[in-house]
Amino acid sequence: MKNYMNKDQKMPLYGIGPFLILAVALLSLLGILLSFTVLSGGTVNGTGKLLFYFAAFFLIISGFLIWFFGAVHSDVDTYIKENRLKTDGIYAWTRNPMYTGWWFVLIGILLLFHNLWTLPLIPLQWALLTVVLKRTEEQWLRELFGEEYERYCKRVNRLLPCKKQTASM
Repeated sequence: MKNYMNKDQKMPLYGIGPFLILAVALLSLLGILLSFTVLSGGTVNGTGKLLFYFAAFFLIISGFLIWFFGAVHSDVDTYIKENRLKTDGIYAWTRNPMYTGWWFVLIGILLLFHNLWTLPLIPLQWALLTVVLKRTEEQWLRELFGEEYERYCKRVNRLLPCKKQTASM
């Protein structure tokens, strides 16, 4: 994954991201296609359908906003090029706002098809994101930033944008 901007840059600018998001998108697409065929019995109508639509639009809008603040509004590419750890702004809420944003958008799109049988894909997508991030980018960041990254991980969730509860003594 050589997509470095300069010779002193230690982290790739894009990392595993495009491939990982493609894998999550393919899981959503599989669910959508199956919801028209073998899983069509799980289609929800009436009030339930409206709830699916409400959740879908909320997740799609939230996902785009989280992605925007992580990718466009955060200046994260400068941090990567300068080998600095970004921990403020949206990065104080989720360690991976770009993945979280796209994941939320893809969940929202999946929910637009209002099928109960596709819901198990959501934790499957989460597991895929978690395993791949732990084995790639998180290892790279631990090697590069050491204890600073460990402290950051203790404060901020990997994907879900909420601050961790810290035990007070």
